[in-house]
Amino acid sequence: MSDADDRSTARRALIVIGLILATLVGLALVWETRRVLIWVVVAAFFAVALSPLVDRVQRRIVRRRAAATLVVFLAAFVALAALGLVIVVPLLDELARFADRAPDLLREARAGRGPVGELLERFHLRRHAEAHVDQIQRFGGQLGRSTVGLVRGTVQGVAGVLTVVVLAYLMVVQGPRITAGTLALAGGTRAERLRRIGRESARTITGYLSGNLLISLICGLATFVVLALTGVPFAAVIALLVAIADLIPLVGATLGAIVAAGAGFLHSPTAGVVVLVFFVVYQQVENHLLQPVIMARAVRLNPLTVLVSVLLAAELGGLLGALLAIPAAGIAQILLREFVPANRRAGSVPAAAGPADRAGGGGPDQPAGDHPRDGGTARSRHSGHRDRPPAAD
Repeated sequence: MSDADDRSTARRALIVIGLILATLVGLALVWETRRVLIWVVVAAFFAVALSPLVDRVQRRIVRRRAAATLVVFLAAFVALAALGLVIVVPLLDELARFADRAPDLLREARAGRGPVGELLERFHLRRHAEAHVDQIQRFGGQLGRSTVGLVRGTVQGVAGVLTVVVLAYLMVVQGPRITAGTLALAGGTRAERLRRIGRESARTITGYLSGNLLISLICGLATFVVLALTGVPFAAVIALLVAIADLIPLVGATLGAIVAAGAGFLHSPTAGVVVLVFFVVYQQVENHLLQPVIMARAVRLNPLTVLVSVLLAAELGGLLGALLAIPAAGIAQILLREFVPANRRAGSVPAAAGPADRAGGGGPDQPAGDHPRDGGTARSRHSGHRDRPPAAD
């Protein structure tokens, strides 16, 4: 092997090693900044979803982009605050009633009377608690320490929400300027393709949100009907909580079922069983029927693709993966449609031969040698070579 071949091999090896190291460094950076990247992705998701509404407000009410964005964000904040009041006020009233009745409930439980006391006696929980007093005290101490971690996590969650809101606001305000600059750099056909991809992607995300809201509305209404029929108090508030929790794909209905079934069992064992059975059935209907069908129409995806993408993304990315799986699959379909030729997507299957092809070309008078399969070309059929007299020997 010559020195030139040795240098070429060494250069290729160094390039491969450099690419591997660069990939590892990039993955390490992504892992270290994963929290910030998640905030950016979620903010971009909401920014794309709110941009059409901001554009409408800017055209009809406020001319300045920043003011129109502020109006939309304030309206969304007021709507969320109203929902919070509808949910929190009844809960605070119930907590106040429970605090007033807590001493009486405690005395009845110690004496083995009342619903709590009867439950403790039936399952022998009171004797078990008296026999394991030390373990219960240690568990209380651990619970106190975990409460500090819970408070810290809550503070971090609130900071994350505020960061996402600020990022989404800035993305909506600066979105047209960033888009115009990117399209100007691309220019020509690329700019038109990028504009088309952005428009279709925004439509996909908006369709996903509208479909998700429709599914949550169906879940909330069905929950309200079941709770009202079983006589569970505060059926409307619980149904609203279930509808909000159902915005989370796959597990949302289960989280709502915990609240609704708990309220049902507190009302009566029969109501609790009925509510629990309802949610077991509804969870399967939503995951395998409602979500695939509604999302397929809203995002223009195959129902099987919707279900498989949600399952895979939930397994790989957890809750965030489940939330972003369907719009990500829709955007991937848009990119596939734009960058992969149609003949490759459809498969290179030759068309069935027609009568003219079986006859050997353009018709029954067409010589076999002029057909492309027989060595002729399309150009030779129109160049007048057939009318040329044969050369003299």
